[in-house]
Amino acid sequence: MINLFDRPGRRTEVSRRHFLRVGSMAAGGLSLPQLLAAEQSQGIGSSNKAVINIFLPGGPPHLDMFDMKPEAPREVRGEFRPMKSNVPGMEFCELFPNLARCADKFAIIRSLCDSEGRHDPHQCMTGRRKNGGVAPPGGWPNFGAWSSKLQGSRPDVPANLSLMYPSRGGNWGDPYGGGFLGVAHAPMNLVNKDPLARVENLTLKGMSLDRLEDRARLRQSLQEFQRTADTLGQESGLDTFHRKALELLGGAKLTEALDLSREDPKIAERYGVNDPVYTYDGPPKMIRNFLVARRLVEAGARVVSLNFSRWDWHGTAGLFNFKRAREDFPMLDKGLAALLQDLHERGLDRDVAVVVWGEFGRTPKLNKLDSRDHWPRASFALMAGGGMKTGQVIGATGPDGGEPTERPVKFQEVFATLYHCLGIDPTRATVEDSTGRPHYLVDSGIKPIRELL
Repeated sequence: MINLFDRPGRRTEVSRRHFLRVGSMAAGGLSLPQLLAAEQSQGIGSSNKAVINIFLPGGPPHLDMFDMKPEAPREVRGEFRPMKSNVPGMEFCELFPNLARCADKFAIIRSLCDSEGRHDPHQCMTGRRKNGGVAPPGGWPNFGAWSSKLQGSRPDVPANLSLMYPSRGGNWGDPYGGGFLGVAHAPMNLVNKDPLARVENLTLKGMSLDRLEDRARLRQSLQEFQRTADTLGQESGLDTFHRKALELLGGAKLTEALDLSREDPKIAERYGVNDPVYTYDGPPKMIRNFLVARRLVEAGARVVSLNFSRWDWHGTAGLFNFKRAREDFPMLDKGLAALLQDLHERGLDRDVAVVVWGEFGRTPKLNKLDSRDHWPRASFALMAGGGMKTGQVIGATGPDGGEPTERPVKFQEVFATLYHCLGIDPTRATVEDSTGRPHYLVDSGIKPIRELL
């Protein structure tokens, strides 16, 4: 039996025979047979490096999390106080006690400075502004697509995977596709079909990991998939890559990585408990997807992107800043600290890099609803693993947290660092678009963050 939905007191199991027929929770415009054909043509990569990209949709409040201003007036500093960590001088919100005990395992960038300022994960998925400059024909690719193209996949696990839940607001569930690199390198979405996908694939339609408890819906989806797969299997001329696609989607490595019932219960408990309820128009709080991401990179994925909760807290619709912080900060604290500890204990911290961030920061001054509005001029990124130099703070903002005053960092510098962690030199590697024009992974002059190398 295989269990994909993990919540105390409730357990949904699907027979392995049936699930192996259904393991095609694909999305993002990906055509898996195309991906397999592309990977065969360029060989299988041998690097063991990987990245987990954790996106906090809606603009997490940097001033209340990792760039606190305890000496500022109440309308700037907010309700929370900083706490000391296990790294002298490295302080952050008192609601992060677990992270405080492992601060030596991550670095905080306090001076991310070039957000486009829009509700959209595009910049956190591609490194590019959605409306900035001229994109190549087909658009800019998701950053995992570069790894898929340049490094290929390891046996039985696609290189570029997504645990991004669809949302009704902000495009917060869109990991973005393969861009000019093509759908063969787009992220394969393991939690639901991307609503923007143009290509219909064999998929468990309408289902996601958190909906497997709806047995009637599951049964209907299984039946639809069964009919589609059987029809495809009976067609003459079914090529090698379609056959391999069906095998891969039901392959042991991928399905076992998704099966949390195989995890040590004591380790799973460290991550906390999922809350599968969608928050207003944002993604659910599936904190154990942090654990799923670790299992996926351990199985061979190169890049895993995921989203967690909704961080747009203006005070409207009852989403007040400090009320939501008391709900979400402890959950993030527990899950992220568990992930970092897990990677360290398994000896993966040298090879697996982690980045945690949102599309922008929050206003220095609280609004009349005691909440913070959008603020693109300053935000944070937390980075860990990948052999990076951790236990440090990079950059600083002024007394009110509104503008970087030291070491401003750009989104593309973060991505250049992640490419470096993957074993790709972003200053040298290029890929040609459909017109034959070569493109670098980042803009000219952008280099990895020197303090982390």
